[in-house]
Amino acid sequence: NNIKNKKNLEATVDEIRNFAYSYLEKYSPSKQQLRIYLFKKLIKVSQRQSSKRELFNLIDTVISTLIEQKLINDSHYADVKSKSLLRKGYSLNKIRYSLIKKGIDEKYIKASISKLLEEESDPDFFSAIKVCKKRRIGPCREDGNRPLFFKKDISILARAGFTYDISKKVLQIPKEEFLKFCKMI
Repeated sequence: NNIKNKKNLEATVDEIRNFAYSYLEKYSPSKQQLRIYLFKKLIKVSQRQSSKRELFNLIDTVISTLIEQKLINDSHYADVKSKSLLRKGYSLNKIRYSLIKKGIDEKYIKASISKLLEEESDPDFFSAIKVCKKRRIGPCREDGNRPLFFKKDISILARAGFTYDISKKVLQIPKEEFLKFCKMI
């Protein structure tokens, strides 16, 4: 095994650190995203026959030093990502699952969502209004077509992660009120 040699080990760690710094210059990833990127990069670049466990151990040591240097912070990442997704019109459920997919710990996810609930008044309602405006469903439809497309609109909002109650509430808003809410956003 090539990594058992001390010089090769130091060279591999330096190589991992350089890959990490170059990736951090471009992006602001979570810990898990950086870990996957470094693993894929090492598999592609180095043709060494080393075990995955050894590579992940080396990657984890580099990531722990990056955390100590405060270059990676999952709680900050969760806060920033959840705010940007809320601005795009994501529901709180969809924000939660997208953060889970990014590899963020549950405690950071709960903290960021509770911050959103403290800062915003009824974020799911306004996000559902954004989705209706963007997709031209619900109150954006002509009044004659709204009852015909009610089931379809409910399913669109359900796939976006909104509850039935919020979806029903948004879809039953009169057009004038909807326009007022759109101006508030």
